[in-house]
Amino acid sequence: MLKHFVILLLILGTIAQQKKKKDLTSYTDADLERLYDEWEENDEDELEEDELPEHKRPQKKLDLESMKAQAKNPEELLMMSKKGQTLMMFVNVVDTSQPTKRDIRPFTEKWTSLWQSQLFNNHVDIQVFVIDDNRAIFMFKDGSQAMEAKTFLLKQEYVSEVSIEGQIFKGPANPKSEL
Repeated sequence: MLKHFVILLLILGTIAQQKKKKDLTSYTDADLERLYDEWEENDEDELEEDELPEHKRPQKKLDLESMKAQAKNPEELLMMSKKGQTLMMFVNVVDTSQPTKRDIRPFTEKWTSLWQSQLFNNHVDIQVFVIDDNRAIFMFKDGSQAMEAKTFLLKQEYVSEVSIEGQIFKGPANPKSEL
């Protein structure tokens, strides 16, 4: 990383002298971004596939027929098709001691944070964003981990609903739940 920074500074200095004799401290963000793009184009070292941004990674061909043959159920098929892709799961939370109360943001933040750490301890890498007083988004960098998290979340007493890819699963806190 230090090597790249030194090279960037050398390039900045050379370009500054060649073009407009512009002072290095007067470079704008746009100048630096342009310089960085130019540097990346001329960089000999190619990034590993997993280091590339998701939109620049080569798309893997999904062989749906072989996946269907390997999958034992629709959830396994979803896990296989979402491997390595970002996936979002919506989770609704209810305080069972006050089921009609809707202004429960601190409660939701507390429990979703706790679930995130419990899942992380089980090697499920997620980010959690509370988007409403009783609703959160769980974002998975590897969508194949979503089913494991769904199974865990549906056992939590304050989860009323989990939604993945348009499928809705009722949790223990859902009054219409048949658990």
